[in-house]
Amino acid sequence: MAPGTRKRSMAAPRDGFLSFKTDLDSSGPKNKRKKRLNKNKKKSWNKHSDVHDVEEFLEDVRLQERTLGGLISEKPDDNLFFVDAGDESRDSKLDKDKPLQVDVILQPDSRIPAPTDGLASDKPDGRRRHKDKPLRIDLILQPDSRVPAPKDVLAHQIPNAKKLRLIAQRAQQLEAHGVVPRRQRLLQARLQRSLAGKGKANKPAANNDPQRGFYDLWSGAAPETADPWYLQQTKKMLVKRPARLNVKPSTLPAVEVPAPGASYNPDFLSHQALLLQGHEIELKKQKAELRLERQLAFPKEQIATRESAFQEEVEGLIEESEDEGPHDEYTPLYQAASGEKKTERQRKWERQLREREKRWKALRQARDRQQQLFRLRSLKTEVLQQEETTGRRQEARRAKKLEEESLPRRLGKLKYQEPDLDLQLSSEMAGSLRRLKPEGSILKDRFKSLQKRNLIEPRERAKFVRKHKLKYVEKRAFKEVTV
Repeated sequence: MAPGTRKRSMAAPRDGFLSFKTDLDSSGPKNKRKKRLNKNKKKSWNKHSDVHDVEEFLEDVRLQERTLGGLISEKPDDNLFFVDAGDESRDSKLDKDKPLQVDVILQPDSRIPAPTDGLASDKPDGRRRHKDKPLRIDLILQPDSRVPAPKDVLAHQIPNAKKLRLIAQRAQQLEAHGVVPRRQRLLQARLQRSLAGKGKANKPAANNDPQRGFYDLWSGAAPETADPWYLQQTKKMLVKRPARLNVKPSTLPAVEVPAPGASYNPDFLSHQALLLQGHEIELKKQKAELRLERQLAFPKEQIATRESAFQEEVEGLIEESEDEGPHDEYTPLYQAASGEKKTERQRKWERQLREREKRWKALRQARDRQQQLFRLRSLKTEVLQQEETTGRRQEARRAKKLEEESLPRRLGKLKYQEPDLDLQLSSEMAGSLRRLKPEGSILKDRFKSLQKRNLIEPRERAKFVRKHKLKYVEKRAFKEVTV
């Protein structure tokens, strides 16, 4: 037998055995080669990785934490099981408390509770205990998870806690040595002054007064008497409060009451008055925009036309004639004054004219003064009218000043902008509070109120300005461009 023939017969499969290579069988499906996957990127890793078992395990852990407050494997046996010892004393007690069969038969079958009076209400019964139970709505609103809420770290932090702790320790040390704090000494001095002078200011003694007492500034003990000179020299006297700090910056109230038409169900006239007010505000805004457009608009006189364009094109091509030239255009309309010298007669005549004009003015002034004697009544009436006009102007200025006190002043580089009026049209009105649409913001309203009452200056939101320029870095490992 040839070697090649033996190999072929041995390679042939026998009956009753399965071949390891299924591709030899032409009838069965061909095995595909397993695809190799590249998992060096996060996208490919998430796509071709099976983490279903990990997610099920984590979901089971979360379920145990919500229902039991922790893992079952970590719970002690006392929390999971209890031993039923079968207490005989407890069973006998239950049998004693159990009613007899005769008593059960004699009990009424009606489920309607019997009427109770005031005397019997003092006895505790099942209905009384049922009333003490929480309501169903309260039980629904209670959290069903036993996982404790995350601790708010910021809620337990105190600003400048270390500094305050050091100050408190220093105060305790001083108190142990018998040193009184400065604030407490000032309060005691004010109390002594109020009790001694009863509100009258004591004038400090002169610096060269021999009767003035002397104090040791370096001693730790407080002085026996609160001398104004001592308090003034040791800088422990309170600074006098300026009078301007006692005046309010604005006469406006802290909370302004809205108009009656702003209610959720106003009457017709009040709502129409509010709509008219909003209409006037919009008209003012529209007029301001139109005025700005007119000021920035290009003048119609300077708009190029066909005639002006043609004139510019042919300018300099047409020769000007000798008669019509720039000489005629710039010819002066008057002749230059002659350089002849005036004669003595002309000078004398001009001097006489000046003297005659002066005498005429003096005569006219004297005549006017004489005429005023005959118009004393009219002058008195004019004076009264002028006084009335002056009084009206003073009243107007006083009213304007009072009105300006309630208006916002210019505290910064920005002007105060009145917020938009919150109103609803007649078609948007809601008849009930449930269908009412909220408008405006309480935070913005309070912020605008502070600006209107001159407590803070008008300001605008700060714009984000990038300090450094963005850098683009190319990662060589994954060939990705990130910011």
